[in-house]
Amino acid sequence: MNSRERLLKTINGEKTDKVPVSLFIQDHGHFIHQIHPEIDPLDYENLTFKLIDYQRKLGCDVIARMIFDLYHPLNICLGGLNDGVETDTWKVTTEYIDKGNVHTKRSLIETPEGILKQDFSRVLQNKGTYIYSCTKKPVTCERDLDIAIEYEPKMSEEYGIMVGNKIKRVKEYLGDDGILGTWVSGGPFNNASMIFDHSELYMLFISNPTFFDKLMKFTIDRTLSYTKAFMDAGADVMLVGGNVPGGFLGAEVYEQYILKYEKQYIDFIQKSGVPAVYHNCGQIMSLVNLYKYLGAQVIEPFSPVPLGDADLSKAIQIIDGKYVIIAGVDQVNVIQKGTEDDVVQATIKTMETAKKGGPFIIQNADFLEYGTPTKNVEAFVNTALKHAHY
Repeated sequence: MNSRERLLKTINGEKTDKVPVSLFIQDHGHFIHQIHPEIDPLDYENLTFKLIDYQRKLGCDVIARMIFDLYHPLNICLGGLNDGVETDTWKVTTEYIDKGNVHTKRSLIETPEGILKQDFSRVLQNKGTYIYSCTKKPVTCERDLDIAIEYEPKMSEEYGIMVGNKIKRVKEYLGDDGILGTWVSGGPFNNASMIFDHSELYMLFISNPTFFDKLMKFTIDRTLSYTKAFMDAGADVMLVGGNVPGGFLGAEVYEQYILKYEKQYIDFIQKSGVPAVYHNCGQIMSLVNLYKYLGAQVIEPFSPVPLGDADLSKAIQIIDGKYVIIAGVDQVNVIQKGTEDDVVQATIKTMETAKKGGPFIIQNADFLEYGTPTKNVEAFVNTALKHAHY
């Protein structure tokens, strides 16, 4: 059984010859820049090839996760409205501002019904690693949202062709050594937090439920064509961010106000025959049971304390085989900062605990950080492979 078969069968809930062992490596900066400082940090495709090569060398079942190359120069996944395209009713004036290690794209968007303003910033965190975010959100009130709904340009045919070609090149390079996942523009709540102030968003479903409903429906609708383009190009799984509506909100709030929108988007993906991997890298335990009703085939990454609040043994009992998990070893306190023995012991514990719940995938909980000792990464992979058989 090759790695591609092993991963796809596991995602479909089938027990295979052994537990797939993968690494979560971001396709820009952080760990990949640590091991390949000679590559331009904005050469996302080459970096994706290199992270595939690195996992191959270690004997991993590769999960290549594309994000940055899919959205360059469009930032719909990273924050803001579409300021990269103009139409007769969507005129964009852009100013670029450099201040220290922050590069900001400031956009003024003129429409027949009013003006929207947004800042999208790229911050140099360390050499070779940039952090992207919408630092001035374009939607500040319901009127702004109505303007965005009416006038934001849809995905162009040219964009669909461009990302389709990128996905196909990576899949061809990957072959049977693994699967390709593409980060979509987040679940609806995550996407909403990228265009509307998240501190207000956490109360909007109570303070103005009509506005909230309209915002959620917009964030679903505006991302469907992009999601479909990734699936049509042959991506194996859709990676859906669900960390913003995390466990700290509580099960009651999530079920009453958020679940139906997240489920609608998940259903769109999976009705197309592509599995969804729902990613909540923070507090998760209060939502583990509700995720049965979300419908995603896979939930990840069950970040242990202190990164999150995951109790893997308890979670497996609650899940009762209703969905597949990708369970992670702490990438900061163990893999980056721990000893090799710390890594070995944490990996064995994660592996033996998660096996009791049936098919699962083991990886580092979240992406490997810059400054992670390669010997610790190797210890994680080697230990996981040694204990991978059911």
